[in-house]
Amino acid sequence: MTLRIAIVADIHHGAPSHTKRGDTALPLLARFADFVAREAPDLVLDLGDRISDVDAATDERLETEVAEVFARIDVPVHHVCGNHDRDHLDVSRNEAILGQALASEVLDMGQWQIALWRADARIWRGEDHRGFRLPETDLLWLSRMAQAAEKPTLVVSHVPVSGHAQTGNYYFQRSPQYSTYPEAARARDALAQARVPLACLAGHVHWNTVTQVDGIAHMTQQSLTESFTTQGHPAEAWGLMTLDETIHWQVFGRDPFEARITPRAARWTPPLMPF
Repeated sequence: MTLRIAIVADIHHGAPSHTKRGDTALPLLARFADFVAREAPDLVLDLGDRISDVDAATDERLETEVAEVFARIDVPVHHVCGNHDRDHLDVSRNEAILGQALASEVLDMGQWQIALWRADARIWRGEDHRGFRLPETDLLWLSRMAQAAEKPTLVVSHVPVSGHAQTGNYYFQRSPQYSTYPEAARARDALAQARVPLACLAGHVHWNTVTQVDGIAHMTQQSLTESFTTQGHPAEAWGLMTLDETIHWQVFGRDPFEARITPRAARWTPPLMPF
């Protein structure tokens, strides 16, 4: 059975900020809802950063406006929280606004399963620690999921863990520490425990990429409203992913992208010692 997934990432509804065209977010999200109605996928994935944060009251209003557009979609929608969703709103407020639980979970989708790894995506700004802080409980969940997986698995999160280079990225080339978790290598070690094919999908970094790490494909999808790759225009990006024996991933809009991946359970041969 082929599984079809529509994907939207980093909506950033709100005032324009740097290269994020948040002023265009709601009309573009409505167009994404129309796309979903036409394509009739099995489910929708929202990869987080639904808003550009301001303060608690403003963020609640912005997130509610986004939720109202998602409510028009007739197929199941599954959300993860991004860092901007968590600056002033805790997980319980996001749950109340979106009308769904936001703990990590595994969806059994027939031939495949989807692991919604809803790891803490808040960026801390204290004097003792600036950046992401991945709780041990989230790492343990990922490790246990990988060990228990009995069918091909798409691991979905907001923050990517590939550790891929950010050269050319408007936001992260000069601040790569904010592009992933400090504990990303441990997350990759957890994924490596799986005995089944795995692939990973994330948002956050605002560009389309595929990075192979130790035989696992890590994908990131462009933001709906980002403009640094599209000369000031919003990227208008949303994706459609088909999962069967292979992964076929298409991103539409002003920054189109397409990839075909054959995930395998066997990892690569361990690297040669230094010579």
